[in-house]
Amino acid sequence: MTVIPVKRLDAAKSRLRGAVPVERHPELALAMVCDTVAAVLAATTVAGLIVVTSDPVVAEAVRGLGAEVAPDPGAGLNAALRFGADEVAGPAAHRAVLTGDLPALRPEQLDAALRAVHGRGFVPDAAGTGTVLLAVPPAQPLDPRFGPHSAAAHRASGATALTGDWPGLRQDVDTAADLHAVLGLGAGERTGALLRDLGLSRACAPAGCAG
Repeated sequence: MTVIPVKRLDAAKSRLRGAVPVERHPELALAMVCDTVAAVLAATTVAGLIVVTSDPVVAEAVRGLGAEVAPDPGAGLNAALRFGADEVAGPAAHRAVLTGDLPALRPEQLDAALRAVHGRGFVPDAAGTGTVLLAVPPAQPLDPRFGPHSAAAHRASGATALTGDWPGLRQDVDTAADLHAVLGLGAGERTGALLRDLGLSRACAPAGCAG
């Protein structure tokens, strides 16, 4: 079972503000979430997806894509991840948690990463300092350490770093530079369409965007 936490859209992706007109910022955040959710649900190794959120717009959108929704307990990112993985999915399941800002994610990259998991493992982000995925086997608590320098924190907690040719999985979006990197990889359908509508994407022509 896979879990993605999503903040309320009016508070999401604060470091990305200014990359698009302010009134379109929530739309960009939602597009990235939906592209991530669509890619996860298309992966053959994923049995199901739980989105932990308190935002009704997010909840409606991801349910329409086939995800289950659980309420955010409201105690921060790691609490939301623990709730989704250890309580909603339950300790009997294989569990993986991902960030919701992976609009260049390809299902086959997620499949390859999940197949590489043995024990508790994590995938560092493109910069090598953050974490985009944490996975645990049944009966083991998730013990998430997301936040600043989370890759080092997960490594120190005993999780194994997983490496592979997974550029779309590793490229999360926190800044305008990250968004530019996503366009180079091929943005998902919704993110690419929004950026084309805004005239911000020449790198992502319709035929070059991930579906």
